Amino acid sequence: MSVKTFLLPDLGEGLTEAELVRWMVAAGDSVAVDQPIAEVETAKSLVEIPSPFEGVVSTLHGEAGQMMLVDEPFFSVNTGGDEAAPAEEPAAGAQSYLEEELAGTQAPAEEDEGSGNVLIGYGTGAAKTGASRRRRPRNGITTAAASSETTSVATRVINPLVRKLARENSVDINQVRGTGADGLILRSDVQSLIGQGAAAADSPAAAKQEQAKPAQGSAAQPASSDADSRTGLPVASSQVLTGVRRTIANAMATSRREIPEATVWVDVDVTKLLKLRGKLKEAQGSAPSMLALISRFAVAGLARFPAMNSRIDTEADGSLRHTVFDGVNLGFAAQTDRGLVVPNVRGADKLNAGELSAEFARLAALAREGKAQVSDLSGSTFTINNYGVFNVDGSAAIINYPEAAIMGIGRVVEKPWVVNGKVKVRSICEMTLSFDHRVCDGGTAAGFLRFVADAMTDPKAALTAL
Repeated sequence: MSVKTFLLPDLGEGLTEAELVRWMVAAGDSVAVDQPIAEVETAKSLVEIPSPFEGVVSTLHGEAGQMMLVDEPFFSVNTGGDEAAPAEEPAAGAQSYLEEELAGTQAPAEEDEGSGNVLIGYGTGAAKTGASRRRRPRNGITTAAASSETTSVATRVINPLVRKLARENSVDINQVRGTGADGLILRSDVQSLIGQGAAAADSPAAAKQEQAKPAQGSAAQPASSDADSRTGLPVASSQVLTGVRRTIANAMATSRREIPEATVWVDVDVTKLLKLRGKLKEAQGSAPSMLALISRFAVAGLARFPAMNSRIDTEADGSLRHTVFDGVNLGFAAQTDRGLVVPNVRGADKLNAGELSAEFARLAALAREGKAQVSDLSGSTFTINNYGVFNVDGSAAIINYPEAAIMGIGRVVEKPWVVNGKVKVRSICEMTLSFDHRVCDGGTAAGFLRFVADAMTDPKAALTAL
């Protein structure tokens, strides 16, 4: 008998762990190469894990709801044969515990070998694309979905075992101050907090506090063990944020903490835009969505105001680097059962309104089904949020970190509007732009928003000029 063990692969963007949602097979089942074995949830999306082996499943190394670490055994398959094979060790390119702890303090090697485990459809080797860019220290979530080109923000922990140590000792990794290079969290940092907790529990002060606590059943004690200690109210539910919800929470907090944002807004007459779309639909049987038409104007505006399509990074020495992009990866907010995610249309500046509309529909469907890939949900350079679908007029949206700006679209409502000196009923929507004040001043941001608004007001002229 030959048993081969498959290690959980790097699922892309440097993710170090994933939550096991469900097994799609059971021990004793026969499997073929590329057959889906399990479904896991990363901080980005639901991912099906295919089997690289053919044979009979012998061991499933985890249960639904369990956090599984990259490079640790995921499942084992009996592939037949006469010789028993030991469980596979991490590939030569995978770092040891000590090497991973020191990774943030040493210069990068000539080549990054990756994890050594390749999930079909993903590559773990990092191609060299020129000089590497230092990343800022961040406090955030457990994934490197928070690379500087994504919507999420990664805590500086390279070693998954450090995370496991924190989790097993009830230490919030997001509250740990890293003492390694660029804020890297080391095993010693977690152990220090564990030690502090133990010392505090054994201290005389802690003993006094314990003695001073009212007896069980006294007036100061909540009547129910399920009552909240602060309010005394019963707790309906309480759970630790995981997966996408944790990603969203940390990304939003990091955006507010690190980006000095400002907001400008304007009411826009979209009467002609609605009529134009109606005529296109009547003539062609279909028409681009309003979001696609507005996005086409926004992409054109980014070409004229490139500061809106940029990013600020903090270098290791504390200096700020401003990167402006040649091309647009257009993110758009999509509400799903798993929370708000931001798929992005790559190379949006090369697409017309019809092509943008098709991409929005395709990516939104993937996101809602939980089938969007990491590449679909990361790498955006500018984001549009259509909160009008929730029947609200306006919102000062939080910037999709680490981008420089996010544009919001409110609902379209009929209002009295002055046109050529006369009051008429027009279709009006509110547009907002939240921007990083470090990349530009208000005049630039207002110029961009005014460009988009004018194009929406007179779409024929705008489309002719594009």
